[in-house]
Amino acid sequence: MKAVVMAGGEGTRLRPMTSSMPKPLLPVANRPIMEHVLRLLKRHGLNETVVTVQFLASLVKNYFGDGEELGMELTYANEEKPLGTAGSVKNAEEALKDDAFLVISGDALTDFDLTELINFHKEKGALVTVCLTRVPNPLEFGITIVDEDGKVERFLEKPTWGQVFSDTVNTGIYVMEPEVFDYVEPDVPVDWSGDVFPQLMKEGKPIYGYVAEGYWEDVGTHESYVKAQADVLEGKVDVDIDGFEISPGVWVAEGAEVHPDAVLRGPLYIGDYAKVEAGAEIREHTVVGSNVVVKSGAFMHKAVVHDNVYVGPHSNLRGCVVGKNTDIMRAARIEDGAVIGDECLIGEESIVQGNVRVYPFKTIEAGAFVNTSVIWESRGQAHLFGARGVSGILNVEITPELAVRLAGAYATTLKKGSTVTTARDHSRGARALKRAVISALQASAIDVRDLENVPLPVARQQTARGSAGGIMIRTTPGVPDSVDIMFFDGQGADLSQASQRKLDRVFARQEYRRAFPARSVTCTSRPASTTPTPGRCCGTSTPPGSPSPG
Repeated sequence: MKAVVMAGGEGTRLRPMTSSMPKPLLPVANRPIMEHVLRLLKRHGLNETVVTVQFLASLVKNYFGDGEELGMELTYANEEKPLGTAGSVKNAEEALKDDAFLVISGDALTDFDLTELINFHKEKGALVTVCLTRVPNPLEFGITIVDEDGKVERFLEKPTWGQVFSDTVNTGIYVMEPEVFDYVEPDVPVDWSGDVFPQLMKEGKPIYGYVAEGYWEDVGTHESYVKAQADVLEGKVDVDIDGFEISPGVWVAEGAEVHPDAVLRGPLYIGDYAKVEAGAEIREHTVVGSNVVVKSGAFMHKAVVHDNVYVGPHSNLRGCVVGKNTDIMRAARIEDGAVIGDECLIGEESIVQGNVRVYPFKTIEAGAFVNTSVIWESRGQAHLFGARGVSGILNVEITPELAVRLAGAYATTLKKGSTVTTARDHSRGARALKRAVISALQASAIDVRDLENVPLPVARQQTARGSAGGIMIRTTPGVPDSVDIMFFDGQGADLSQASQRKLDRVFARQEYRRAFPARSVTCTSRPASTTPTPGRCCGTSTPPGSPSPG
């Protein structure tokens, strides 16, 4: 028997998490929900699976591929437009028309015994078997009532309390015979419960309901998403957790570094290659994703943090969800129920109140108090420059990509063919950033005079000797993991307020000048006390008289 995994929904109730990620890829215990579903199918021998995709379909396809890593055979049925629960399966009819098949949602967490469900379907000779489960609050689901033999007597979609006549709800898991496709019109939106099943019942076709025992959670809201994480950690659902249980309820994945002086109070999960520093405290029902850095003094409780997140020192995260590639700076607070989208920046000592939604790519400024959702506003920083130029944590706020854009903007404010003096301190981070800066300057038709490793006063003095400006990169005094990128004018002094605003404006608009391919630019290394020495550039060497490689 084949299976169909429906993975095409937009997950609008889960925004901003699903603004840039399809719902089936949302991680539960650091694995996509759909991966848990596929592993359940494999456990019950359903290795051939068709995945219906529509919203952000390429991300789903790229992640799972042909299923080889899971030991399965995956194919995809792509919808050009939303076709509903039945229409999406009809779209995959060609792969399913030869035998009975199982339909399951790609965003529901469950450990039902699918083998028993299939056996029930065969024993009853059903055209359709609906998998049911009992829930305490059936208002958000379709209610189904069956007779003593298991035959469905009535369906009701999302009732009010006055209409509730049963606690058995439709889980969206079905076993079907291919004849059911005769009742689904192609290329139009069709729903199983609302359109197909009522027609089948009207014609007296055999539709049965199987009441399954086990765990089932429809991960459709932020509350249910956080609850699913806690249930996995509590062992309420039978799924595979990728990691080692180093103490009761404390799961740590391969390659993670947890300092012995960090406080861990399980159940919790720490993803692969994450780093938890001494003095950090991680408490119950917290999930830390892959490559996450948790700095000293940080506190996390019932927080779900996706991959590649920086959690700064003395920050406080409670009952929140933080999207991937987000940076949470020193002493920031994110309160219960808040959701931070992907690739956001939460500034130092800022507070994001409970139930606030911050959509992807937003910046919360340092010290801000946010009590309403940030959806359309960019909330960008007011200006780039601080007291020491452009400063921030190396490879968190100040990255090589940022250095390239800054240098390109600075070059654009100067005349073509001008010379800029560059310098750095002894640190490896400053050396790497300076190389990025030199590349950007030359790409913008600027000649570069590189002083390499010199003190700041020497860099200023040498800039004043015939350069149009200068750039010095150094470790922030007293803050070893931060760097300053300092810009000088032709006199070696800090840029004026007017020049800073001009650079800021070019940077914001991304209006960078580019050199024509035929234009020759140079990069020379000049020790501070000598005349220019051709032939040395950024650690490379050329024979005397040869052009510098730049």
